Amino acid sequence: MADDAVTSAVREVLSVIPAGCSWLLPVRGAGGEVTDFEIGAVGGSHDIYRRGTERVHSRLREIYPSMVGGRLWRLYLEVLATGEPGELREFRYEEKRAGVVARSLFDVTVHPVLGGLLVWWQRLDEDRRRIERTEQLGNLGWAEYDLVTGESSWSPGMYRLFERDPERGPMTRAEQTAAIDPEDRGLAESAWLTMESGGVSDVTVRFRVGSTVKHTRILSDVVTDAGGAPLKVHAVVQDVTAREQTRGAIERLSDQLRSRELTALAEHRLAAQLQHMIQPVPAAPLFLPGLEVMVGYLPAESAVRVGGDWYHAQELADGRAVLAVGDVAGHGLSAASSMAHLRFALIAWLAIGIDDPATLLGHLNRLSGRLRVTGTAVVAVYDPRSRALSWARAGHSAPLLARNGTAMPLELPAGLLLGADDESSYQVLTPCLAAGDLLLLYTDGLVERRVPDTPSLLADVLKSLAAASAEPGESALAGLAAGLNRPSPDDDTCTVAVRVL
Repeated sequence: MADDAVTSAVREVLSVIPAGCSWLLPVRGAGGEVTDFEIGAVGGSHDIYRRGTERVHSRLREIYPSMVGGRLWRLYLEVLATGEPGELREFRYEEKRAGVVARSLFDVTVHPVLGGLLVWWQRLDEDRRRIERTEQLGNLGWAEYDLVTGESSWSPGMYRLFERDPERGPMTRAEQTAAIDPEDRGLAESAWLTMESGGVSDVTVRFRVGSTVKHTRILSDVVTDAGGAPLKVHAVVQDVTAREQTRGAIERLSDQLRSRELTALAEHRLAAQLQHMIQPVPAAPLFLPGLEVMVGYLPAESAVRVGGDWYHAQELADGRAVLAVGDVAGHGLSAASSMAHLRFALIAWLAIGIDDPATLLGHLNRLSGRLRVTGTAVVAVYDPRSRALSWARAGHSAPLLARNGTAMPLELPAGLLLGADDESSYQVLTPCLAAGDLLLLYTDGLVERRVPDTPSLLADVLKSLAAASAEPGESALAGLAAGLNRPSPDDDTCTVAVRVL
């Protein structure tokens, strides 16, 4: 066993390492043979049973009995005997008790250190699951091309995107070139020229996949050696077919409006089709992590043009949920097109892991400046584990919170409207919610009227929200939605009503 000074030093060092690591000390029998291992120190992370430093002084036979005599146990004995480091790739640890992930996958490396073993655990199953879910949510994939060996590597998302059997391996460069739409091959060549000059290429190219044509956005750059010679090409590929088809549909509808005068009935139908195309409103509640969500959208009564109100609600790859509403100034196809740009941009940023509300609003603000539009928005991220709601706003009204029969707006963080100033920054507040709470995100059509001397309807909305929270249950959102079903004469109204489960 190590002496107290060494043990204290190792524990102090490992305690600040945010990784799965432990220092094991051999326990020997009367004949000198190793019979067990005692945990001398652990890193700052927890094991699969959520145990931290309380594992210190425990023995492996006691706390990980299924490990004894197995592949990893034999590796421990081998490293201890030879003094040479060892590793075990894709070690699968299985457990049968409730409350624990049944099968966990790790890469394990073992080093002889100070009379014991320093063991590093890198969890693979959860990392792979997060990457896979991120690719699925964002229609994403990544690829790597080795310029020295000519070998390519694809993520699972690439095979889904190109509808290719993984057994066939990645497409060759010749196959990729043949699949590119002839009109877009010049874009591919310009992408190579951009990378050769040291820049990052960002192009949207059409590929023929089977009998369909897919629009793919490709973000790629080159990795070089110390002398500047190119070694590898890294690329992230996203299927943006839906975005491009929507954009094309908007342009076609715009041409229709310019080419002929529509009747009020036809324009109503066109607006409804466009609105549904950009952001269909679910008829039933959505269930996100820890939340029940009901979305409502009411077009203005007197306006036949589609408005710029929008919403978004989705589960993030790490088990949190994002909620957002916004309102682009104006009406008509211009507002609808700008709204589509903002909403699809938000979805794309979320897909690549950008989920801080202030950062997202900063990106939306700069995009609004490029589009030369103004608007307002609220973006919130809810963590069901802590019930913390991190939220920020850009010139938008604060969400309303109701609890046990009382309703009021959340405390208002600082934040200018979108498109006002490219350098704007946004404050994030993080209140904690409770089970049974009702939260309402909304656009101004719910509470404002353009008729002079007409008072705000906010007090009525707060009253309806408070009444719904006084009788919590599965019907709370349905009752609330019925109370809010009041269209504005001049503005569209978008609501995202949330119940904390």
